[in-house]
Amino acid sequence: MSLNETPRGTRLHIGLFGKRNSGKSSLVNALTNQQISVVSDIAGTTTDPVYKSMEIHGIGPVVFIDTAGFDDEGELGSKRISRTKNALDKTDIAILVFGARPDESDRQWVRDFNRQNTPFIPVINKTDIIENTAELEKEVVSLCKRDAVLVSAKTGEGIDSLRNKLIGSVPDDFGDRTITGELCADGDLVLLVMPQDIQAPKGRLILPQVQTLRELLDKKCLVMSCTTDRLEQTLKALSKPPRLIITDSQVFKTVYEKKPPESRLTSFSTLFAKYKGDIDYFVESTRVLAGLNEGSKILIAEACTHVPLKEDIGREKLPRMLRARYGQGLRIENVNGQNFPDDLSDYDLVIQCGACMFNRRYVMSRVEKAKSQGVPMSNYGVVIAYLSGILDKIDY
Repeated sequence: MSLNETPRGTRLHIGLFGKRNSGKSSLVNALTNQQISVVSDIAGTTTDPVYKSMEIHGIGPVVFIDTAGFDDEGELGSKRISRTKNALDKTDIAILVFGARPDESDRQWVRDFNRQNTPFIPVINKTDIIENTAELEKEVVSLCKRDAVLVSAKTGEGIDSLRNKLIGSVPDDFGDRTITGELCADGDLVLLVMPQDIQAPKGRLILPQVQTLRELLDKKCLVMSCTTDRLEQTLKALSKPPRLIITDSQVFKTVYEKKPPESRLTSFSTLFAKYKGDIDYFVESTRVLAGLNEGSKILIAEACTHVPLKEDIGREKLPRMLRARYGQGLRIENVNGQNFPDDLSDYDLVIQCGACMFNRRYVMSRVEKAKSQGVPMSNYGVVIAYLSGILDKIDY
């Protein structure tokens, strides 16, 4: 991703779903005016979901997800369908594409959209070649309980109408959330404490730091930054204590012990826990930490897929902190990227990273999965604050 691009995790995700050869890929190309997806008359051309970041006038930055047909066949087809279902977890608005009469698979996807409260738009594609369009439209409207948009990706007919429908389907609260919320405002002095360790890319800041810094500048805050070893020197150089101090979770305790009493304290990971997930459930779930022991089992989920580095927070530092508290026999499993178990019942606690690489819809799908199975779920920053004894002293 270019430093000039809006991160994928903050873009509206628009997913296209439908049977093979219904024209999903052609529709993506028509909507974006680009040849993003490979198009062929052969059914099943799209195998894995294709993600493409774009801009739509009236919405702004979006990600189109072109998925494999949900009527794929065979063992390989089942795996493709599974990936298509995973794409639904990330989808803010779905486009359900029809190229023929609805069947049970279409009905199941309508149920899935409704079950996950995913806004969806029924689209009848290939109107330039489909016969009895009016009859098909009647069946689609009856199934979906909403008007369908008739388009031809080949001729461009109806594409503008579909764009307008997308604009009108954007969730009311999308884009209203901010990283720092009400913790700071115009004119407030904010100090960022950012240790530049082996996990920080050489010559660059990590994404949560970049996004937070940009938001603070947009809020017209006065921003100062330093590394952990220069915290005391920085505080002395300031004419007044910062209104807010934002730090890396792994140095929470160090910064807390040195901060001015009047300065509020939080971490990048904790801020993203609220921005992307369910902060109340994350905090509530720390109650389980009081009862953990060596026989307990924890899942640590990281959004990034980088090769684990020395002193990696998710694979080394956090597990070390947990085992120091609960015993070396504590069972800890790690997953990264989109790898996340469907069955969480074997775990006493799930700990998710700040998820700067994921959109909120996807993080919340994980939260809902944990809640539905009665499994506590928290976040790196929240858990580290608890283990440091300062959870009740930080802000979010």
